[in-house]
Amino acid sequence: MSGRPGVFIDRDGTLIELAPYLHDPAEVRLLPGVAESLRLLAVAGFGRVMVTNQSGVARGLYGIEAVEAVHERMLGLLESEGAGLEGIEICPHHPDFTGRCACRKPEPGMILRATESLGIDLRASWVIGDRFEDLLAGHRVGCRGILVLTGYGKDQARIARPEDWRAAEFVAWDFSAAVAYLIDRSDRAAAERTAS
Repeated sequence: MSGRPGVFIDRDGTLIELAPYLHDPAEVRLLPGVAESLRLLAVAGFGRVMVTNQSGVARGLYGIEAVEAVHERMLGLLESEGAGLEGIEICPHHPDFTGRCACRKPEPGMILRATESLGIDLRASWVIGDRFEDLLAGHRVGCRGILVLTGYGKDQARIARPEDWRAAEFVAWDFSAAVAYLIDRSDRAAAERTAS
C-alpha cells in the first residue's frame, strides 16, 4: 500500500498518565515530553493517530461521552503546546460484555480504520505503547513496534513471553525516547535509499 508513514499511539500510560478507567477530564495529565515529540513527528511527516481500548464503556462504568470529554481535554492540552493528533480511534468493546470484535487490541481494526482514512503506509509505520497488546495489533499488519516503560511498560517487560518480543523492535524509557528512535531509523532508511 502506498502512502505516508504513520505512528499509532496508545493513550493511557503512553501519552497521558495511567489512570485505570479514566473518565474525568480533570484527571488528564500529559506525560513529560509528549507534546514536543508529537510536534517532531509532524515535522518529520508522520501521521499521528491515537488508538485506545476503552472497555469501561462495555462494562457500563461510563458512557462514550465521558471518553470523548477526556479526549477533548487531552487535545486541548496538546493544542496549548502547539501539538496535536490527526486521528483518534476508540474500541468500546470487551469480549466478556459485548462479544468479540475486530478492533480491540491486539486486533488491528482501529489501525486499519485509520490507515484507510488517512492514507498511511503500514509497512513504513510504527506502533508505540506500554503493553504488548498495542504492539501486536501493529505487528499483525506489518508495523514496527516500540514498548515504552511508562504506564504498564515495566511490568510488561518483566513478565513478557518470548513470543511477545517479536512485536517489539525497541524498548524506550518513554514516548520521547521512542519518537527519537523511530525518527532516527526513518532518517537512516531514507539516506540508504538515496545512496542506492
